[in-house]
Amino acid sequence: MKTVQAAAITQTVRDLFIRANYELPDCICRRLSDAFREETEEPARGMLEVICENAETARREHIPICQDTGMAVVFAEIGQEVHIEGGLLRDAVNEGVRQAYRDGYLRKSVVGDPLARVNTTDNTPAILYTELVEGDQIRLYALPKGFGSENMSRQKMFRPTAAVEEIIDFVVETVQIAGGNPCPPLVIGIGIGGTFDYSAVLSKKALLREAGVHHPVYGELEDKILEAVNRSGVGVQGLGKGVTALWTAVETYATHIAGLPVAVNICCHVTRHASAVL
Repeated sequence: MKTVQAAAITQTVRDLFIRANYELPDCICRRLSDAFREETEEPARGMLEVICENAETARREHIPICQDTGMAVVFAEIGQEVHIEGGLLRDAVNEGVRQAYRDGYLRKSVVGDPLARVNTTDNTPAILYTELVEGDQIRLYALPKGFGSENMSRQKMFRPTAAVEEIIDFVVETVQIAGGNPCPPLVIGIGIGGTFDYSAVLSKKALLREAGVHHPVYGELEDKILEAVNRSGVGVQGLGKGVTALWTAVETYATHIAGLPVAVNICCHVTRHASAVL
Protein backbone atom coordinates (compact mmCIF):
# COMPACT_ATOMS: atom_id res chain seq x y z
CA MET A 1 0.00 0.00 0.00
CA LYS A 2 1.37 3.39 -1.03
CA THR A 3 0.54 6.54 0.91
CA VAL A 4 -0.03 9.82 -0.94
CA GLN A 5 -0.37 13.00 1.07
CA ALA A 6 -3.38 15.21 0.38
CA ALA A 7 -0.99 18.18 0.36
CA ALA A 8 0.88 16.62 -2.59
CA ILE A 9 -2.40 16.32 -4.50
CA THR A 10 -3.15 19.98 -3.77
CA GLN A 11 0.28 21.09 -5.01
CA THR A 12 -0.01 18.98 -8.15
CA VAL A 13 -3.48 20.27 -9.00
CA ARG A 14 -2.31 23.84 -8.45
CA ASP A 15 0.65 23.42 -10.80
CA LEU A 16 -1.38 21.60 -13.46
CA PHE A 17 -4.03 24.29 -13.76
CA ILE A 18 -1.49 27.08 -13.97
CA ARG A 19 0.47 25.18 -16.61
CA ALA A 20 -2.63 24.26 -18.58
CA ASN A 21 -3.77 27.88 -18.69
CA TYR A 22 -0.35 29.17 -19.75
CA GLU A 23 0.86 26.46 -22.14
CA LEU A 24 -1.22 25.04 -24.97
CA PRO A 25 -0.36 21.35 -25.52
CA ASP A 26 2.27 20.79 -28.20
CA CYS A 27 -0.11 18.60 -30.21
CA ILE A 28 -2.60 21.49 -30.53
CA CYS A 29 0.16 23.98 -31.38
CA ARG A 30 1.35 21.69 -34.18
CA ARG A 31 -2.17 21.42 -35.59
CA LEU A 32 -2.57 25.20 -35.52
CA SER A 33 0.82 25.71 -37.19
CA ASP A 34 -0.08 23.20 -39.91
CA ALA A 35 -3.41 24.93 -40.49
CA PHE A 36 -1.64 28.30 -40.82
CA ARG A 37 0.93 26.96 -43.29
CA GLU A 38 -1.75 25.32 -45.42
CA GLU A 39 -4.17 28.26 -45.44
CA THR A 40 -3.94 30.54 -48.46
CA GLU A 41 -6.99 32.78 -48.10
CA GLU A 42 -7.39 35.90 -46.02
CA PRO A 43 -8.62 36.74 -43.46
CA ALA A 44 -8.50 33.11 -42.26
CA ARG A 45 -4.72 32.98 -42.65
CA GLY A 46 -4.25 36.19 -40.69
CA MET A 47 -6.45 34.96 -37.86
CA LEU A 48 -4.58 31.67 -37.64
CA GLU A 49 -1.33 33.61 -37.45
CA VAL A 50 -2.67 35.67 -34.54
CA ILE A 51 -3.91 32.52 -32.78
CA CYS A 52 -0.46 30.92 -33.06
CA GLU A 53 1.26 34.10 -31.87
CA ASN A 54 -1.12 34.32 -28.91
CA ALA A 55 -0.29 30.79 -27.78
CA GLU A 56 3.43 31.44 -28.14
CA THR A 57 3.22 34.70 -26.19
CA ALA A 58 1.27 33.07 -23.36
CA ARG A 59 3.87 30.33 -23.01
CA ARG A 60 6.79 32.76 -23.16
CA GLU A 61 5.34 35.41 -20.82
CA HIS A 62 3.59 33.00 -18.43
CA ILE A 63 0.16 34.53 -18.89
CA PRO A 64 -3.23 32.94 -19.65
CA ILE A 65 -3.83 31.91 -23.25
CA CYS A 66 -7.45 33.08 -22.99
CA GLN A 67 -9.30 35.47 -20.69
CA ASP A 68 -11.77 32.66 -19.94
CA THR A 69 -9.57 30.46 -17.78
CA GLY A 70 -12.37 27.93 -17.48
CA MET A 71 -14.21 25.90 -14.93
CA ALA A 72 -11.80 23.42 -13.40
CA VAL A 73 -12.46 19.83 -14.48
CA VAL A 74 -10.33 17.06 -12.93
CA PHE A 75 -10.16 13.41 -13.91
CA ALA A 76 -8.48 11.31 -11.23
CA GLU A 77 -7.40 7.72 -11.84
CA ILE A 78 -6.69 6.28 -8.40
CA GLY A 79 -4.81 3.04 -7.95
CA GLN A 80 -6.49 0.61 -5.57
CA GLU A 81 -3.20 0.26 -3.68
CA VAL A 82 -3.12 3.96 -2.79
CA HIS A 83 -4.05 5.41 0.57
CA ILE A 84 -4.64 9.17 0.71
CA GLU A 85 -3.53 10.64 4.02
CA GLY A 86 -4.10 14.08 5.50
CA GLY A 87 -7.48 14.93 4.03
CA LEU A 88 -10.18 14.07 1.53
CA LEU A 89 -9.44 13.88 -2.19
CA ARG A 90 -12.16 16.38 -3.08
CA ASP A 91 -10.91 18.89 -0.52
CA ALA A 92 -7.34 18.50 -1.75
CA VAL A 93 -8.40 19.04 -5.36
CA ASN A 94 -10.48 22.11 -4.52
CA GLU A 95 -7.63 23.61 -2.52
CA GLY A 96 -5.32 23.07 -5.48
CA VAL A 97 -7.77 24.84 -7.79
CA ARG A 98 -8.14 27.67 -5.26
CA GLN A 99 -4.38 28.18 -5.11
CA ALA A 100 -3.94 27.92 -8.89
CA TYR A 101 -6.50 30.58 -9.68
CA ARG A 102 -5.10 32.86 -6.97
CA ASP A 103 -1.39 32.39 -7.61
CA GLY A 104 -1.69 32.17 -11.39
CA TYR A 105 -3.85 35.32 -11.63
CA LEU A 106 -6.52 33.33 -13.44
CA ARG A 107 -10.06 34.63 -13.82
CA LYS A 108 -12.50 33.23 -11.28
CA SER A 109 -15.62 32.28 -13.21
CA VAL A 110 -17.59 29.92 -10.94
CA VAL A 111 -20.87 30.81 -9.26
CA GLY A 112 -21.86 28.75 -6.23
CA ASP A 113 -25.54 28.46 -7.11
CA PRO A 114 -26.60 28.19 -10.78
CA LEU A 115 -29.64 30.42 -10.24
CA ALA A 116 -28.48 32.85 -7.54
CA ARG A 117 -25.30 33.51 -9.62
CA VAL A 118 -23.00 34.62 -6.80
CA ASN A 119 -19.30 34.19 -7.62
CA THR A 120 -17.38 31.91 -5.25
CA THR A 121 -14.31 34.17 -5.79
CA ASP A 122 -11.81 31.28 -6.01
CA ASN A 123 -13.10 29.20 -8.97
CA THR A 124 -14.15 26.32 -6.74
CA PRO A 125 -15.75 23.87 -6.56
CA ALA A 126 -14.10 21.85 -9.30
CA ILE A 127 -15.82 19.15 -11.32
CA LEU A 128 -14.18 15.91 -10.17
CA TYR A 129 -14.44 12.51 -11.86
CA THR A 130 -12.77 9.58 -10.13
CA GLU A 131 -11.98 6.09 -11.37
CA LEU A 132 -10.43 3.23 -9.40
CA VAL A 133 -7.72 1.46 -11.37
CA GLU A 134 -5.00 -1.10 -10.70
CA GLY A 135 -1.70 -0.10 -9.15
CA ASP A 136 -0.29 2.26 -6.55
CA GLN A 137 -0.33 5.58 -8.37
CA ILE A 138 -2.67 8.50 -8.82
CA ARG A 139 -2.88 10.06 -12.26
CA LEU A 140 -4.46 13.51 -12.37
CA TYR A 141 -5.74 15.27 -15.46
CA ALA A 142 -6.54 18.99 -15.32
CA LEU A 143 -8.90 20.38 -17.93
CA PRO A 144 -9.85 24.09 -17.66
CA LYS A 145 -13.07 24.28 -19.72
CA GLY A 146 -14.17 27.63 -21.11
CA PHE A 147 -17.88 28.11 -21.54
CA GLY A 148 -17.94 29.90 -24.89
CA SER A 149 -17.44 26.42 -26.30
CA GLU A 150 -19.11 24.43 -23.50
CA ASN A 151 -22.36 26.27 -24.21
CA MET A 152 -22.33 24.97 -27.78
CA SER A 153 -22.18 21.29 -26.76
CA ARG A 154 -25.12 18.92 -27.33
CA GLN A 155 -26.41 15.44 -26.54
CA LYS A 156 -28.90 13.25 -28.37
CA MET A 157 -30.50 9.89 -27.63
CA PHE A 158 -30.45 8.11 -30.98
CA ARG A 159 -32.49 5.08 -31.91
CA PRO A 160 -30.40 1.92 -31.54
CA THR A 161 -30.86 1.36 -35.28
CA ALA A 162 -29.32 4.72 -36.20
CA ALA A 163 -26.68 4.63 -38.92
CA VAL A 164 -23.17 5.97 -38.40
CA GLU A 165 -23.98 8.66 -40.97
CA GLU A 166 -26.67 10.01 -38.66
CA ILE A 167 -24.11 10.46 -35.90
CA ILE A 168 -21.77 12.26 -38.28
CA ASP A 169 -24.63 14.52 -39.39
CA PHE A 170 -25.43 15.31 -35.76
CA VAL A 171 -21.86 16.39 -35.07
CA VAL A 172 -21.81 18.56 -38.20
CA GLU A 173 -25.18 20.08 -37.29
CA THR A 174 -23.87 20.88 -33.81
CA VAL A 175 -20.85 22.66 -35.29
CA GLN A 176 -22.99 24.61 -37.75
CA ILE A 177 -25.41 25.73 -35.03
CA ALA A 178 -22.42 26.87 -32.97
CA GLY A 179 -20.95 28.88 -35.85
CA GLY A 180 -18.25 31.24 -34.68
CA ASN A 181 -19.37 31.29 -31.03
CA PRO A 182 -16.88 28.64 -29.76
CA CYS A 183 -13.92 30.30 -31.53
CA PRO A 184 -13.07 27.73 -34.22
CA PRO A 185 -10.90 25.96 -35.24
CA LEU A 186 -12.27 23.43 -32.78
CA VAL A 187 -11.32 20.23 -31.04
CA ILE A 188 -14.39 18.02 -30.71
CA GLY A 189 -14.92 15.28 -28.15
CA ILE A 190 -17.60 12.71 -28.99
CA GLY A 191 -18.98 10.24 -26.46
CA ILE A 192 -20.94 7.27 -27.82
CA GLY A 193 -22.71 4.79 -25.55
CA GLY A 194 -23.29 4.44 -21.85
CA THR A 195 -26.27 6.37 -20.51
CA PHE A 196 -27.55 9.91 -21.09
CA ASP A 197 -25.13 11.32 -18.51
CA TYR A 198 -22.18 9.02 -19.14
CA SER A 199 -22.04 9.82 -22.85
CA ALA A 200 -21.36 13.43 -21.84
CA VAL A 201 -18.55 12.35 -19.50
CA LEU A 202 -17.04 10.31 -22.34
CA SER A 203 -17.16 13.33 -24.66
CA LYS A 204 -15.32 15.42 -22.07
CA LYS A 205 -12.75 12.70 -21.46
CA ALA A 206 -12.12 12.48 -25.22
CA LEU A 207 -10.74 16.03 -25.11
CA LEU A 208 -7.83 14.81 -22.98
CA ARG A 209 -6.47 12.57 -25.72
CA GLU A 210 -3.50 13.90 -27.65
CA ALA A 211 -4.50 15.32 -31.01
CA GLY A 212 -3.29 12.91 -33.66
CA VAL A 213 -3.80 9.77 -31.58
CA HIS A 214 -6.71 7.75 -32.93
CA HIS A 215 -9.20 5.62 -31.05
CA PRO A 216 -8.04 1.98 -31.36
CA VAL A 217 -11.31 0.92 -33.00
CA TYR A 218 -12.98 4.07 -34.29
CA GLY A 219 -10.07 5.95 -35.85
CA GLU A 220 -11.70 5.81 -39.27
CA LEU A 221 -14.89 7.29 -37.84
CA GLU A 222 -12.87 10.11 -36.26
CA ASP A 223 -11.38 10.91 -39.66
CA LYS A 224 -14.80 10.85 -41.35
CA ILE A 225 -16.24 13.22 -38.75
CA LEU A 226 -13.27 15.59 -39.08
CA GLU A 227 -13.59 15.65 -42.86
CA ALA A 228 -17.33 16.30 -42.66
CA VAL A 229 -16.91 19.09 -40.12
CA ASN A 230 -14.27 20.75 -42.26
CA ARG A 231 -16.73 20.73 -45.18
CA SER A 232 -19.38 22.39 -43.01
CA GLY A 233 -18.59 25.93 -44.16
CA VAL A 234 -18.06 27.36 -40.68
CA GLY A 235 -14.33 28.07 -41.01
CA VAL A 236 -11.85 29.91 -38.83
CA GLN A 237 -13.70 32.05 -36.28
CA GLY A 238 -16.92 31.37 -38.17
CA LEU A 239 -15.83 33.32 -41.27
CA GLY A 240 -16.69 30.53 -43.70
CA LYS A 241 -13.09 30.07 -44.82
CA GLY A 242 -10.28 27.85 -43.58
CA VAL A 243 -10.25 24.94 -41.19
CA THR A 244 -13.24 24.47 -38.87
CA ALA A 245 -11.81 21.71 -36.64
CA LEU A 246 -8.28 20.64 -35.75
CA TRP A 247 -9.19 17.24 -34.37
CA THR A 248 -12.07 14.97 -33.39
CA ALA A 249 -11.78 12.30 -30.70
CA VAL A 250 -14.29 9.51 -30.03
CA GLU A 251 -14.72 7.60 -26.77
CA THR A 252 -17.19 4.72 -26.47
CA TYR A 253 -18.78 2.56 -23.79
CA ALA A 254 -21.29 -0.29 -23.61
CA THR A 255 -24.95 0.75 -23.73
CA HIS A 256 -28.49 -0.61 -23.45
CA ILE A 257 -30.09 -2.56 -26.32
CA ALA A 258 -32.79 0.11 -26.57
CA GLY A 259 -30.55 3.16 -26.86
CA LEU A 260 -27.61 4.90 -28.49
CA PRO A 261 -26.58 8.01 -26.54
CA VAL A 262 -24.26 10.44 -28.34
CA ALA A 263 -22.74 13.57 -26.79
CA VAL A 264 -20.69 16.22 -28.56
CA ASN A 265 -18.42 18.34 -26.39
CA ILE A 266 -17.17 21.35 -28.31
CA CYS A 267 -13.85 22.93 -27.39
CA CYS A 268 -12.21 25.96 -28.94
CA HIS A 269 -8.68 25.99 -30.34
CA VAL A 270 -7.53 26.68 -26.77
CA THR A 271 -7.98 23.03 -25.79
CA ARG A 272 -6.05 23.12 -22.52
CA HIS A 273 -5.09 20.11 -20.45
CA ALA A 274 -2.19 18.85 -18.38
CA SER A 275 -1.52 15.67 -16.39
CA ALA A 276 0.79 14.29 -13.74
CA VAL A 277 1.36 11.04 -11.83
CA LEU A 278 1.81 10.78 -8.07
